[in-house]
Amino acid sequence: MSDWQKSLHESVDTMDKLVARYGSDVIDAEGLQPAFDNFQMRITPHVLATIKDVGDPMWQQYVPTTQELDIVDGVIDSLDEDGDSPVPNITHRYPDRVLFLVSPICATYCRFCTRRRKVGDPEKIPLNQYDSAFAYIAAHPEVRDVILSGGDPMMLSDRRLEYIFQKLREIPPRRDHPAGQSDHVAHAVADHARVCEMVQKYHPIYMNTHFNHPSELTPETVAALGRLAAAGIPLGCQTVLLRGVNDDPLIMKELMQKLLRARVRRITCTWPTKSPAASISGRRWRRGSRS
Repeated sequence: MSDWQKSLHESVDTMDKLVARYGSDVIDAEGLQPAFDNFQMRITPHVLATIKDVGDPMWQQYVPTTQELDIVDGVIDSLDEDGDSPVPNITHRYPDRVLFLVSPICATYCRFCTRRRKVGDPEKIPLNQYDSAFAYIAAHPEVRDVILSGGDPMMLSDRRLEYIFQKLREIPPRRDHPAGQSDHVAHAVADHARVCEMVQKYHPIYMNTHFNHPSELTPETVAALGRLAAAGIPLGCQTVLLRGVNDDPLIMKELMQKLLRARVRRITCTWPTKSPAASISGRRWRRGSRS
């Protein structure tokens, strides 16, 4: 078992572990149980180390809250991804690109996830239905970009990830493969230097990371990003505007500057869409800044 896989086993992923770590005076086990029942919860040791105080920006992103149960104006599939899904695991909305869901799980689950209706459930993002996705892409030569997502593609084994790259490279014309991922970068890349070697055989490959607060850019994470950049992978970042996390111009400025120093360029800063995840956590991010 690799180091990053061990870290998953050492994660806080049950109510009992959450109460044991932070205490019953902080965690209302009875009140929070419905939130656990409705969405996966896992916080890796790497992320736990960035939580300094109860209610701080990292806490708000990953620790369940009863607010998640208060669905005000959300819809289950806010981006209507399923409406544009011709075959399992594929969303084809724009002519030249498709979204390919390749992994059902994440190392750490964001409480504001807009795909929470599927993420964490292998039956809803099946790993045994890749063939129909490959066949669909092959039948649509207008598709130039294949965006690998999930879940987190970096949670896949090296062998499975390379299998996906190989299969896509066999489909003419040549495709570009942006691979989206988030917290897992520090674990997967630190433990799997061969991943950086492997991807160089299938360029161009791009990676979209997900950072919302400067404290997420730990020395280990920055080092992992450096290894990815050294492997020739252009790095971008998708940031979500979150109340109490980064809705302060100075915090956002610090985040963007630290990302650039880590060789990561901002791609998007997303204002949350209407979804159960967004409305559940909406009280956290109603205030924004246009600075």
